[in-house]
Formats: sequence, structure tokens, C-alpha cells
Amino acid sequence: MHAWPASEVPALPGKGRDLRIHDTATGGRITLDPGPVARIYVCGITPYDATHMGHAATYNAFDLVQRVWLDTKRQVHYVQNVTDVDDPLLERAVRDGEDWTELAERETALFREDMTALRMLPPKHYVGAVEAIPGIVPLVERLLDAGAAYELDGDVYFSVESDPHFGGVSHLDAEAMRLLSAERGGDPERPGKKNPLDPMLWMGAREGEPSWDGGRLGPGRPGWHIECVAIALEHLGMGFDVQGGGSDLAFPHHEMGASHAQALTGAYPFAQAYVHAGMVALDGEKMSKSKGNLVFVSALRRDGVDPAAIRLSLLAHHYRSDWEWTDQVLADAVARLDRWRAAVSRPDGPSADALVEEVRAALADDLDSPAALAAVDRWAGAQTSGGGTDEGAPGVVSRTVDALLGVAL
Repeated sequence: MHAWPASEVPALPGKGRDLRIHDTATGGRITLDPGPVARIYVCGITPYDATHMGHAATYNAFDLVQRVWLDTKRQVHYVQNVTDVDDPLLERAVRDGEDWTELAERETALFREDMTALRMLPPKHYVGAVEAIPGIVPLVERLLDAGAAYELDGDVYFSVESDPHFGGVSHLDAEAMRLLSAERGGDPERPGKKNPLDPMLWMGAREGEPSWDGGRLGPGRPGWHIECVAIALEHLGMGFDVQGGGSDLAFPHHEMGASHAQALTGAYPFAQAYVHAGMVALDGEKMSKSKGNLVFVSALRRDGVDPAAIRLSLLAHHYRSDWEWTDQVLADAVARLDRWRAAVSRPDGPSADALVEEVRAALADDLDSPAALAAVDRWAGAQTSGGGTDEGAPGVVSRTVDALLGVAL
């Protein structure tokens, strides 16, 4: 599967700062210290609907992570998946009388268009669950052979008790895990499971649903968590720097994925940091495909909204915060974009040296994009008031905003 085209990232003078970021597993901020190549895995979409603002906010957060790393002169090895076979996708295809593969291809293509418009840096490896199946099957077989998995009526389940570190990502109690498991795709009430929390690794073939050759597992399709584990292990290996996604993925998805990998390899941890973006609401409720309360990036673009303004509306909120999308949020972003573009269009202005370091410091401090925007606002305000005569300053500001915030002025 191919990703989307990359926009050029301008080089800035000097060198950026190492990133200090909130790690869900430890409950506090840690300073990331990648080697020359920083490794990040971000969970991708299930392509049964278009990219909404909640998706955009999540991918914007991890785009900032990459930009901070690039500014430290590191290379970035970014991997993202597409869950292009899953129950919600199949259910939507049945509802609409559409072939599930055509639905997945169309929505994945639209996602690529949205990411391109928003100037999100593309992954080096963009991998669909279907194409990962040949690598998933041997992992499930290994877990069975190690006693970390078991069969139940043609399906294969992972035993959470096989990983002594289970629970170390989300730190939830058993009752909270059970409730979230039922809410987020698990089946804690299924009879015969060793532990209600045990997640499915391989679903045996169901009538009327797609299936693939599973070798000695029998025909079927992979569970949700093992998909990401197989892709991450193949392309990044154990102990990569950041596992990212929305806060609703901390449990069960990231918790289970970590345990799968740790049981497979005997190594710990799966990722050095588990980083989670907040949720975006509309009309008081989290944007959700199941609720249908969505604002789509593609719809805003069709209405003529500048993608740079969409991106600024995301950057105005700290990535870990839960916030609500409103017309005013977008109006404020449009006005900010106009002010910034007017400021950098002048032939000279106040020195931008301090601004570059302010933006770097803000983003290195747990991706504090609101503070970074405030710094640019101050420079733009001084510019329009006529302060300073540095002929190169507007260009430096424009390149800084592009390189570190992903906004083209």
C-alpha cells in the first residue's frame, strides 16, 4: 500500500531540542532519546468513513513529533497501518450494499488526500492489515506454541496472563478493563475464555465474510491488536521510540499490543513511550463514527476552507486535551492565518531569532502548540506595528512555521 506525497520541510538555522513528552505508561513526562533514526508507530484508520477532525487532531500530534525530531537533525522512521478488514468496515459495506474492498480503497484514498492537504508527513511504511496477514499467521502460531494463546471453537485467543507486564500501559483495574473491552471491540462475556479480557488473535472463517489461509490456524482473519504488532515488529523492531494514537487506544489496543509483542519476544518494553492524543467533541459528545456527529476534513475542503486554517484550528489546542469543534474555532484559525500571512508578506520586520527558539522550546515541551502559536502571534503583532527592520525575518518566520508547525504561509 502506498502513502501520500511528502511536502518539503525547510531546514532551519541551528538545531532543535530533544522532545520531552507525556508517557501514558509512566504517567509523567519523559525525555525521549532516540538514536540517529527515531522510530514511531501510529495506529491508522479503519477506512469505512472519511477523515474527521478527531482523526486529524491525532495525526497532527504525531506529525509534530516527527517535525521536532527532524529539527534535531535525526532521520525519522515512521510506520502507520490501515485496518482494511474489520467488523465495522464489513458492517458498513453490508449496510450500504457495497463491496467491502471498494469501500476500503475509496476511503483510504480520501484519507491520503486529506493528509496531503493538511501537510502531514507520510509514513515510510504504510501497511494494510490484509497485506500483513502472511506475517501475522506465524506470530499467532508462535504464541500458541509458547502457551501464550489457545484455541476456542475455531478461534485463537491471547492469554493476557502470559505477559507479566500486562496492565502496564493503561494502569486500569480489572473492572474498568472489562467495561472498556466490551465497549471497544472485545468479547469479555464469551464463554470458555480463560480470562474475560483475553483478546482474539485469529478469527475463524465466518459465513459471508472474507477469510484468508491461516495455515494450521485454519481459514480466517486476524484480530485487531496482532495486526499492528506484526507490522511494528517487522518494520521497527522491539523498543521503538513512540507508540501513538488517540487516548481511546490506550486500552485495549495499545495494552494488548504491548503484551502480544512482549510475550512473542521475551523483551520489554514494546515501545519506549506510549503517547495519546485527546478527543475532539461536537455538540458536547466525542466525535465518533458510531454517533455520526462528525466534521469531515474533506467536507471543509469542499466548502473552500484553506487546509492551513484547518491545521491551525488543531494546533490551537494542546494535543492531550479534549476539546470541542465549533464554528468559532475555525473562524479564529482563519483570522490567525490571515494575520500571519499579512505579516510575512512585508519586506522586513522584527528579528525572528528569538521566535525560532521560542517555537522550538514550546514544541519540545510536550508539544505545546498553543504556546508556539502565541509566539508567532507576538511576532506578527510587532511586525504590523512597524517594529524592526530585519529584511530576512519574514522569510525565517515563514520557514519556521512551515518546518515546525506544518503550516504553509
